[in-house]
Amino acid sequence: MQGVAVPTLFAAGIVPGILAGVALMVPTLWLARRHGWGGGGGEERLDLWRCLREASWGLLAPVVVLGGMRSGLFTPTEAAVIAAAYGLAVGMFVYRTLDLRTLWQAVSEAAEVSAVVMIIVALVAVFAHAGSAIGSFEAVAHALVSMSANDTVAILLIVAFLLVAGMFLDAISIYLVFVPVFAPVAKAFGWDLVWFGVVMTMCLAIGQFTPPMAVNLMVTARVGNISMESTVRWVLPLVASMAVAVLSVVFFPDLALWVPRTFGFR
Repeated sequence: MQGVAVPTLFAAGIVPGILAGVALMVPTLWLARRHGWGGGGGEERLDLWRCLREASWGLLAPVVVLGGMRSGLFTPTEAAVIAAAYGLAVGMFVYRTLDLRTLWQAVSEAAEVSAVVMIIVALVAVFAHAGSAIGSFEAVAHALVSMSANDTVAILLIVAFLLVAGMFLDAISIYLVFVPVFAPVAKAFGWDLVWFGVVMTMCLAIGQFTPPMAVNLMVTARVGNISMESTVRWVLPLVASMAVAVLSVVFFPDLALWVPRTFGFR
């Protein structure tokens, strides 16, 4: 959307991201204590600190990316290259989990994923052009606005829609198809587009681990060699807790807007 800078969106996602992390930690801690997973003595705590030290190179990646963009060293597009180069260097020379063979596999898989995304982008571009040309997006926006003059009801309807859509579609497709639909609605109600982008992202993040088409659950089920159906009852508390985090950002926009305003991203 025009007028929304990528660094501003990154900055706006910091507090909601922390909130989402805490929201996922709470039910995880409850499940761990209920079923007796971990919670032992000092050895486990030492392992935690060792894991944090080992993960420090990975945790440094967002600092490099955001710091470089904020300082003007590189643009958001160039940041993608920097992040890939940083990950390659860490994987090959620090963790040494990448060799030439695994690097080739990673590049091949990335090419396949990128090709799929590019096909989606191309088709959605045609859809977006057609929708704009015939005025269907504006018609949908007017219909949503006419359903309720209350902006709170409107944003809750959009959140509900995104939660359901995220259960069946991948996030990239939803962004490309529905951002042109929802942007006029956001402007009609006078919503901050940065805040709306954060809300939309959090809603779609929930969809990535909500059955039946939960991409993240598919990956974790494959890694754990279990069926995705067996994970459903375990993931429901996480979905509920994450939904609370989304509603918190919906009703308190400053959670997303405080960092950009305070540190000059606006």
